[in-house]
Amino acid sequence: MSQETADEASRGAGSGRSARALDEVDRRILDELVRDGRTSVRTLAERIHISRTNAYARVERLLRDGVITGFRAQVAPEAAGLGTSAYIALTIEQNTWREVSAELARVRYIEHAALLGGDHDVLALVRAPDNAALRDVVLGRVQSIPGVLSTRTWLVFEEFDGLGSPWA
Repeated sequence: MSQETADEASRGAGSGRSARALDEVDRRILDELVRDGRTSVRTLAERIHISRTNAYARVERLLRDGVITGFRAQVAPEAAGLGTSAYIALTIEQNTWREVSAELARVRYIEHAALLGGDHDVLALVRAPDNAALRDVVLGRVQSIPGVLSTRTWLVFEEFDGLGSPWA
């Protein structure tokens, strides 16, 4: 890999500045924090076998560089009253992504949306209390957004997590 390629690979996404490449210790820190974001710096240092000062400095750097973007609780949708999950694929007019994404961000029950390349332009994950609420999201809200040409909905019957993070 050339120096230019290495520099490009380590550059922070959209930050306009270079970010340090992740080393093995950084990846182990990320793996521990993905597993349990409430892990104390002391426990983190013990598990990774580094000093607390080093662990604290590395976590601060990962936060500052935008590698770690926050800490949050993982919520079980069904236990929280969101028993219906679905993926909605949208086809949108060319050059309307910014406007459509801004409107999607305001739609209740949309957990995540992504711009795609392929047969559809956008894929959104919806978690709603029931089928009636899902119907309202799709037919009442999403299809009325200017720039949305069509939608296709897939109900989620069962979910599972993958093998884990690539940090391990």
